[in-house]
Amino acid sequence: MNDGKTHFFNFDDCSCIPYRYKSSSDGTMTDDLEVLVISSQKCQKMMFPKGGWELDESREEAALRESVEEAGVLGNVECELGKWDFISKSHGTFYEGYMFPLLVKEELDFWPEQNLRQRTWMNVKEARDVCQHWWMKEALDILVERLNSLKQQNEQNYPNICSDLVAKISSL
Repeated sequence: MNDGKTHFFNFDDCSCIPYRYKSSSDGTMTDDLEVLVISSQKCQKMMFPKGGWELDESREEAALRESVEEAGVLGNVECELGKWDFISKSHGTFYEGYMFPLLVKEELDFWPEQNLRQRTWMNVKEARDVCQHWWMKEALDILVERLNSLKQQNEQNYPNICSDLVAKISSL
């Protein structure tokens, strides 16, 4: 039916924010959070891995698949950060973007889109500055807030765990 209005289709995108904690020179983990951004295929604008959701996979599986294909990283997909509605500028279609954190466990030397994209680890401020999508920036803010909240909960629940262990070991 042609009623003179423009009709849009609705599509789903699943995305990950790959993250890790920086290692110090002696190999121990620090509190310095890094996130992985990738370049767009069409230009050098930066973003997080994202793409379509296949019917035979969960959103989490789609987000992990996109991270492997586009950024060459594997890890643990964590609880959804949220859902954002946006319009694709290139296609003029409505999308629902689901964002997930991905705690990176492995960086692959070879991955499907390695010749099409650049991947770069950045601190949160740098990533927020270069990321081209507003909704990805919002998801990054939520991730940082979530990780900081978890850190504070752990510090409150286990404030002296290291000193308690040292004392126990010393008493043996």
